[in-house]
Amino acid sequence: MSQSSRTDAESAKPRKLLLRALAGERLPVPPIWLMRQAGRYLPEYRETRKDAGGFLNLCFTPELATEVTLQPIRRFGFDAAILFSDILVVPHALGQKVWFQEGEGPKLEALADSRDLTRLSPTALHDKLEPVYETVDRLSSALPDETTLIGFAGAPWTVASYMIEGGSSKDFQKAKTWAYGDPEGFQTLIDLLVDATSRYLIRQVQAGAEVLQIFDSWSGVWPEPQFRRWCLAPMAEIVRRVKSEHPKVPVILFPRGAGLLYADVAAEAGADAVSLDTTVPLAWAADHLQSQVTLQGNLDPILLVAGGETFESSVESILDRLSGGPFVFNLGHGIVPQTPPEHVAKLLDIVRSRPS
Repeated sequence: MSQSSRTDAESAKPRKLLLRALAGERLPVPPIWLMRQAGRYLPEYRETRKDAGGFLNLCFTPELATEVTLQPIRRFGFDAAILFSDILVVPHALGQKVWFQEGEGPKLEALADSRDLTRLSPTALHDKLEPVYETVDRLSSALPDETTLIGFAGAPWTVASYMIEGGSSKDFQKAKTWAYGDPEGFQTLIDLLVDATSRYLIRQVQAGAEVLQIFDSWSGVWPEPQFRRWCLAPMAEIVRRVKSEHPKVPVILFPRGAGLLYADVAAEAGADAVSLDTTVPLAWAADHLQSQVTLQGNLDPILLVAGGETFESSVESILDRLSGGPFVFNLGHGIVPQTPPEHVAKLLDIVRSRPS
């Protein structure tokens, strides 16, 4: 399909359930999808990943990335499919060495200070990310007509934290010390990521993505002034740039751990929806956020592992509290590998059996 025909798709009427909810419509049965719905809890995913010979190979092999994106749609019939990829493909495309250590997660050749920024260049960004765009293109043709395709990227702060820490971190000491001690140098990195991420997301839309989500998984580690500078402002700028090119494409923001600052994100970032982490009180979210944006969330992923009465009553409570306005059912963070697939099927049964 040509690029022009792809971009024309965004102006179509929002008939799909997720697009209707993101347009502000209150639906009797909310759309449902789950963060990391394509993943290690599915036996078919584990088989495909084994064939790929490595996680990055899986992300950058369009045939395999398309297959694992489709697996939960075939099994469960979610209302949306989220592109199978990883937030660290952006630093990889900027020239930073990225690899995944089995049993340990992502590893990067860490940036020590602003002098290391010379190692990064956006020149080959789209060339290196072309396999991701091909996956989006394949998915836009392969998905059922009623299923919305979600593209995504990591927010600048979260991606920067991995780039500086060299992987996951408990206290983000290196990244935060850089930001506090050399804010101008750190701003240069954030600006580079804002630009690269905006271009990446815009190209995903051109390839066929109908919705975009930006994950700021570690935004909750900052005090308010730094949250506003390093999390809210960069996300708002990405939304602005995406909307300037594709004004009708909905954007969901996930500022995990933002607490009361979710209100500032809802009011100031220009997004269509915010995804709530598990800690956000439902009544507060309904009262303070839902008149401004669509809400998405926020079942504890470990409840989905546990199942049983507490799991079922928690799902009902979320539906009771948030179904009074525009709402998308999801988790408060990504699904974990220990999740029994039958619990996921039960979740969909509960959500979709609600009386209209």
